Amino acid sequence: MGDNLQDELTVVRQQIDQLDGQLLELLNQRARYAQQVGEIKARHGEAGFIYRPEREAQVLQRIRENNPGPLSSESVTWFFREVMSACLSLEQPLGIAFLGPLGTFSESAVTKHFGHAARLMPQISIDDVFREVEACHADYAVVPIENSTEGAVGRTLDLLLTTPLKICGEVVLRIHQHLLSNETVLGRVSKVYSHAQSLAQCHEWLNRSLPLAQRVPVASNAQAAQLAAAEAGAAAIAGQAAAERYHLPELASNIEDEPNNTTRFVVLGRHDAGPSGRDKTSLIMSAHNQTGALSQLLAPFSDAGVSMTRLESRPARHTLWEYVFFVDLDGHRNDVPVRTALAELARRAPYLKLLGSYPVAAY
Repeated sequence: MGDNLQDELTVVRQQIDQLDGQLLELLNQRARYAQQVGEIKARHGEAGFIYRPEREAQVLQRIRENNPGPLSSESVTWFFREVMSACLSLEQPLGIAFLGPLGTFSESAVTKHFGHAARLMPQISIDDVFREVEACHADYAVVPIENSTEGAVGRTLDLLLTTPLKICGEVVLRIHQHLLSNETVLGRVSKVYSHAQSLAQCHEWLNRSLPLAQRVPVASNAQAAQLAAAEAGAAAIAGQAAAERYHLPELASNIEDEPNNTTRFVVLGRHDAGPSGRDKTSLIMSAHNQTGALSQLLAPFSDAGVSMTRLESRPARHTLWEYVFFVDLDGHRNDVPVRTALAELARRAPYLKLLGSYPVAAY
């Protein structure tokens, strides 16, 4: 029986080894083709932007549609994202600015979208994230724009009003919050560090499980993990990336109050994204301060058959008691219905800024 088992395993393992060799050759062949794409762009004077969001989105969508299993669509998307990231880095690693320090959910969003070959450029504030790309120190920025539990990220919305950068992508990240600590039982935890939003997202769990523990808001979940790692009786609420980076065990997992807690990030760059076939368009508009003004601005969308997926009001920074509206639409600005609606909106809106058209996030 033992010999038969080993013989069968040997045959299958030899087949796996043969396939690994073929995969290695195919991966390097793909990398060589990617290098050729860069050389062709350079000859035609288009070497400035080696990353094309729409092309990457189309590749990933095709892979998911053609995936026969048993690997999940999530697994094959991750694998091919990393392959494309490695191929891009042969020309030059993309520098990605994000709200740091290392170990935050923003870092997780960066690696989910750009892969692990990207050059991480953590910043101390969202303002600095914008500035790094505006000053051409970084290639792209990834910034949070809204959370399913806590709502819009106000500072990101304010900066979108004035930045010359374009939204060229989005990342949707499922947020799992963990209680990290060197303590081995909950009863020894007397202090919990975390970002204010994370403390709010775990409010009910903390009330039930650690009602007497002091809750200390800090600048980021990664900083919380650093503090908890160095202090007896302390814990941090943070994600898996912080647990791994700061070597903190998970004392309790998935403690977020809302089971579908999700944060949406946008990718900002100095160029637009072309149509991918599954796109979204974001814009900012203002309305006259009169009855029915907003409904007049929304009418062009319904008239053109364009679906509006988000409408968020925000106080205008220059005038008291006036508001601007952040809008997300289904479709690319080059699609005929969207183009028609935007042309009519431009005639009606006192202020209109197109933030960008970009591929819908692959969940």
